[in-house]
Amino acid sequence: MQLAWKIAKRYFIAKRSHHLINIISKVSVIGVGVGTMGLIIVLSVFNGFGNLVLSMYNSFDPDLKITPVHGKTFDPEKASLSKIKTIKGVESVSVSLEENALLRYRDRQFIATIKGVDEDYFTTTGLQNKIIDGTSVLQNGAVDYMFVGGQIAYSLGLKTNDPLNRISVFVPLKGVDASTALMDPTTAFAQRSIIASGIFSVQQDFDTKYVIVPLRFMREMMSDTISVSALEIKLEANANSNEILNQVEQLAGKDFDVKDRYRQHDFLYKILKSEKAGVYLILGFILLIATFNIFGTLTMLIIDKKKDIVTLMNLGATLPLVQRIFLIEGLLISLGGALGGMIVGTTICFLQQTFGIIKLDNSESFIVQAYPVDMQLNDFLLVFLIVFVIGFAAAWLTSRMIVKRQLD
Repeated sequence: MQLAWKIAKRYFIAKRSHHLINIISKVSVIGVGVGTMGLIIVLSVFNGFGNLVLSMYNSFDPDLKITPVHGKTFDPEKASLSKIKTIKGVESVSVSLEENALLRYRDRQFIATIKGVDEDYFTTTGLQNKIIDGTSVLQNGAVDYMFVGGQIAYSLGLKTNDPLNRISVFVPLKGVDASTALMDPTTAFAQRSIIASGIFSVQQDFDTKYVIVPLRFMREMMSDTISVSALEIKLEANANSNEILNQVEQLAGKDFDVKDRYRQHDFLYKILKSEKAGVYLILGFILLIATFNIFGTLTMLIIDKKKDIVTLMNLGATLPLVQRIFLIEGLLISLGGALGGMIVGTTICFLQQTFGIIKLDNSESFIVQAYPVDMQLNDFLLVFLIVFVIGFAAAWLTSRMIVKRQLD
């Protein structure tokens, strides 16, 4: 093996670099390197955009969320709220109560989901970090305030901290007879007014749907002092989310659905995974074509070194030894290109990540100014594995078939 390695290395880094075979070998290395570099860069940029999208959702969603399997509301103690708070790794638990509502501000109105939250809500989520106007204050003594989604505020022409023009909130009442509601629609709704303290902007799905109010405001409107729509759980930084998820599921029971961040938006995560699989497939195919240049390179190298092969055989070299020489030569080409491509790709990604060299078109309209990048170890390992498998297969087939044919 040591002899085969020395001869293969000699062919790979031959001093006669002007020789056509050596030039073709270097072109093959560059081809594999460019393909590897492209795969690393595209996957890292894809990861960056994926993380950007998920971070927008994560600023609104808790780590774990408990909702009823049937119905809209439930008694939090039936889901073992007090026991869940004692689980190791649980930092805080917030309760929330949601209902559809009609908002009216001056001469404009908007149908939204009004979400009543307790004092632990802003420690459970990162919504307070998404303020674009005003503050995230929901209570000041006996005075209640509303925290409004950006698109809702825009549709209403809303101004924050405007005591002269309060927001009227209409929430449908339960158990109202239909005929009574038709005769007097005002009897079908609970009505209260409130001042907007701030406006948040997370992502369109939330900005066009939610307004946040204190839980006590929501309970008074719905005349319900017990029920909640969900329990929202924040985990400690180093907590084992899967282990805690299983514990919460056991405590809550079969009547409740416990979702982590993935399950809360499983469709989004599935789309991101399928898109990434598509990127792997397309760029992997390009890399496959680049790597199969090894076939041609080794074939010409074997033909060019036919005299050397005969000399080695006359000196006592076996056929497997000669085949190993060209197998190692093919691996040096593929792995040399892969390592070089990874180094260049990593350097480009690092520069983009640090300095944001390549900007987005119309970047003032986006959350980020430059293409986001996130390098992940799994991508590097998978790309290296792809190159190794394809390179090994190409080198093995070529060394087996062509060497034998040249000696026949």
